[in-house]
Amino acid sequence: MEFHNEQARDLSPQRKIARGKIEIKRIENTTNRQVTFCKRRNGLLKKAYELSVLCDAEVALIVFSNRGRLYEYANNSVKTTIERYKKASSDSSNNGSVAEANTQYYQQEASKLRAQISNLQNHNRNMIGESLGGLTLRELKNLETKVERGISRIRSKKNELLFAEIEYMQKREIDLHHNNQYLRAKVH
Repeated sequence: MEFHNEQARDLSPQRKIARGKIEIKRIENTTNRQVTFCKRRNGLLKKAYELSVLCDAEVALIVFSNRGRLYEYANNSVKTTIERYKKASSDSSNNGSVAEANTQYYQQEASKLRAQISNLQNHNRNMIGESLGGLTLRELKNLETKVERGISRIRSKKNELLFAEIEYMQKREIDLHHNNQYLRAKVH
């Protein structure tokens, strides 16, 4: 009886099959090595993506195959992350503090973002006809062209919606007319 229960437990679909540990050494069979490379590379790329999303971390991953093919993942840009790494490693060797390098990096990024916000705010003011005094004749002409193109797209969309509404109303009118005729025929 005990043997039967043990055998049933072994055949149970709920039984978890553990993966065996493998010895970490170079795989000699080239086909197996390539398959393992693809699977593990994809797993590594997936983990890098998950780390960047779950922890809001800046991640860059660079992998070269034995044939020299490049595979990369970056949630920002590989180049930017490498530059940040170089700056942090050189700053940390000089200043002794990665935190200072990170603080400096984020201050620079914040400064860039403030400048972008200011430019966008100026652009928005220009688009509604404000703060035009500092613009050159060429900039005013470009602004006028953009505004005219925008107005043209707005009118086109407005006309599209109006025509759709008119078409709907005409169909509705025909339906109401048919219903009216049907009700008159029923009454007489």
